[in-house]
Amino acid sequence: MKYYLIVGEASGDLHASNLMRALKQEDGKAEFRFFGGDMMSAVGGMRVKHYKELAYMGFIPVLLHLRTIFRNMRQCKEDIVAWQPDVVILVDYPGFNLKIAEYIKKNTQIPVYYYISPKIWAWKEYRIKNIKRDVDELFSILPFEIDFFAGHHYPIHYVGNPCVDAVDEFRKAGSDTFHSFVKDNGLSDKPVIALLAGSRKQEIKDNLPKMLEAAAGCTASYQLVLAGAPGMDPAYYQDYIDKNIPVKIIFGQTYRLLQHSEAALVTSGTATLETALFRVPQVVCYYTPIGKFISFLRRHVLKVKYISLVNLVADKEVVRELVADTMTVANIRMELEALLYNKVYRKKMLDEYDSIISILGPAGASQQAARKMVALLKK
Repeated sequence: MKYYLIVGEASGDLHASNLMRALKQEDGKAEFRFFGGDMMSAVGGMRVKHYKELAYMGFIPVLLHLRTIFRNMRQCKEDIVAWQPDVVILVDYPGFNLKIAEYIKKNTQIPVYYYISPKIWAWKEYRIKNIKRDVDELFSILPFEIDFFAGHHYPIHYVGNPCVDAVDEFRKAGSDTFHSFVKDNGLSDKPVIALLAGSRKQEIKDNLPKMLEAAAGCTASYQLVLAGAPGMDPAYYQDYIDKNIPVKIIFGQTYRLLQHSEAALVTSGTATLETALFRVPQVVCYYTPIGKFISFLRRHVLKVKYISLVNLVADKEVVRELVADTMTVANIRMELEALLYNKVYRKKMLDEYDSIISILGPAGASQQAARKMVALLKK
């Protein structure tokens, strides 16, 4: 069968690539065409456009690139119709993907599947109408979404979490010692504090300087290592790194970095869950301009109490979230020092991680999703 996949960011590229591998196991004649990234290309098929040409974040960047966004959307619609796949599989990225779903449903008979559902439980709950109208099957990776969608009379498939798959696959690939990690990357023998400052330019610009300033006081005993975002120009980081703060940037080794870190400063997103799966104590850091206004919106507009997947899965505060006006250098520094030096606080977080890992279930999300998709298509 022919599968058309659409992703809009690095995490989607990772999870879609694993899904594609699983689809190939379930369907020996699987053909792929996609808007995606390098990981998907490595699996095979035809990449129409790289996701980094799609990823615009924030009101102003989106406004400035409206013509490009509309052009990409038009190209995607036309390409799907021309190729006539057996199914379109959308992966997260709702602003773009729900428009594609609407078009496909109105103009074709091609079924639309959604893998990694839009987080409408956080905000924009009204999008449930579009999903019920335009999406044939939805595959969830977060257990609490089952009850949310059931409340809207829209049954979904919980297939497990692909982050569990990705981490499990990484660990099975072979052992890696701390000595080999630091040697390969020209690091010292000091224990590591990981900085995961986001995958988009705006996130890096807003978060990295404060993260570095907060962690600078630990550099006598620890070394700071920044996970470079996939596809990001290394030169971009230099504008936001204080030359007086020693930090090393490494690319393509985020899991390896987490495996050998003592603590992490993490911008909210999939990375918070991945950090928990590696059992690295963390603080969530997400700065935005006009912080007080954003904090007001968070209290009165968002439908959930937390922004990190770790806390959402646990349904309680496991990791500290420093968001908008609460993300200050002083707050980050205080939390980081607690993670490093307060053994009781650190152990409590690690114990909570174990509970979250149990809730998510075993590895195999990609296989479960692929098996279900193929079975539904064959019907």
